Amino acid sequence: MRNGITTCLAALALAACAEGPQTHVQVSSSVSGPPAWSTVWFDDFEGTELDRSKWAPEQSCWGGGNNERQCYTGRNDNVRVEDGVLRLIAKKEQFEGPLYPQGRSGNGRAVQPYTSGKVRTRGLADWTYGRFSARMKLPPGQGAWSAFWMMPSDDTYGTWPRSGEIDIMEAVNLDTPCETCPGGVETRTSGALHFGDYAPDNTYLHAHTSGEGDTSPAAEWRTYTLEWGEGTLQWFVDEQLFMRLTGEDWHTASPKGKGRPAAPFDQSFYLMLNLAVGGNLPEQSNGGGFDPNAFPAELLVDWVRVETCLGDETTGRACLSRQPWPGKPKGPWEAKSE
Repeated sequence: MRNGITTCLAALALAACAEGPQTHVQVSSSVSGPPAWSTVWFDDFEGTELDRSKWAPEQSCWGGGNNERQCYTGRNDNVRVEDGVLRLIAKKEQFEGPLYPQGRSGNGRAVQPYTSGKVRTRGLADWTYGRFSARMKLPPGQGAWSAFWMMPSDDTYGTWPRSGEIDIMEAVNLDTPCETCPGGVETRTSGALHFGDYAPDNTYLHAHTSGEGDTSPAAEWRTYTLEWGEGTLQWFVDEQLFMRLTGEDWHTASPKGKGRPAAPFDQSFYLMLNLAVGGNLPEQSNGGGFDPNAFPAELLVDWVRVETCLGDETTGRACLSRQPWPGKPKGPWEAKSE
């Protein structure tokens, strides 16, 4: 996450390292002084049911376009709130459901051998610029693919990926053997940005965390954050920056993007959390393949917070962290070697 913003953020950083779920108090937006991040949307998953005014469970069996093996359902078996935690649960069971989710054209039904959970704010809340954080504990195992990400509310520049995709956190195959990872075990998470033209001319940029350290993100709670201001996106884990991209790094092939240097990442996006079962990315990474013994699996979410830059609501740039990052993002041409 970010550094040197407010006392509230320092408290959040400390909370991110503590064990177990925690309760957080929403920050008031009536802040005076220089621009600062201020909470505008928050869910700490108190109670016994998902707050349907904030989240809508997705119901679909199309495999996300990535050959994933699950049907997403809204059942308590797959999307559960208890003890202050959102649990997205993937389990082996044959299930028939709608092929495509609400909001995607097409109909029909499909059968998959697994079920899981996915929730999103589509149609309920979206934002242009801000700071987006979630405190989570991730599932291990070859084939477990957890994600915290954003998609455009409207296809202003065209359908995917012309209007963009922001992956705040992705993790695949945690705690499995990994020849290129520190210690020989997968302990990394990643962030990515998808953009460009329609397939096969789509592209992306991404970066992994270092993976260094003694503890896996499957064994402890960590906070994953995106800071997004006009022309800049930057990714953090527990306040440590691991990727920064600027408008010079991305583009859209849409003619509507001409003269708009931040396009397509200058429009409103909504949030999603999900746990996928298998799919192209995990099954082609690390040792490869799919391990059914990794399931059932759970993605645990303590809280989700959205902040906007009070004092610079138009661009959000005044609140961005200035933490240095000497790294360089990687493209799809480099992904196969990792």
